[in-house]
Amino acid sequence: MKLLLHVCCGPCSLYVIDHIRNKMANVPWGTEITGYYYNPNIHPYDEIIKRAVNAKVACNYKGIPLITDLSYNIAPWKSFEGPSGERCVMCYKERFEQTAKYAKDNGFTHFTSTLFVSPYQNHELMRKEALAAAEKNGVEFLEGSDFTVGFRLGQQEARDIGLYRQKYCGCIRSLKSE
Repeated sequence: MKLLLHVCCGPCSLYVIDHIRNKMANVPWGTEITGYYYNPNIHPYDEIIKRAVNAKVACNYKGIPLITDLSYNIAPWKSFEGPSGERCVMCYKERFEQTAKYAKDNGFTHFTSTLFVSPYQNHELMRKEALAAAEKNGVEFLEGSDFTVGFRLGQQEARDIGLYRQKYCGCIRSLKSE
């Protein structure tokens, strides 16, 4: 299995990488994990950079490569006027479609996201968007990607190694606590 792991930030990646490695340790064909940092909704731009730098530190710490795409597209989030749940749909859809597309275009067989470690995310909605992105792009979404049991462990490990830990999900509306 060649897995593309969408990385939202360094702290969230730590437990997820360990969990996937442990889960796949006894699989005869093995699993190759590559991180993929793509979060164009994060605001302001220097926050994208902070999170990307820490994602790189975390992936280096865990010994996996990280592909970094620093695209920034604040316009849809800045002008969004609907309820927060619809904004989350837009966010998940954008990130998962791009991750699935990158996976397909670059020979990965599966993808998932570190977003699935957070108890603050809408897992049912994320799964729906990830499965749609997988179908659209002809790659597999790694089923069973609920990593929430390890959220606190990953956060503690992030503190232990001195990673930046952000206080909001990333979009301009969450920054303003709307």
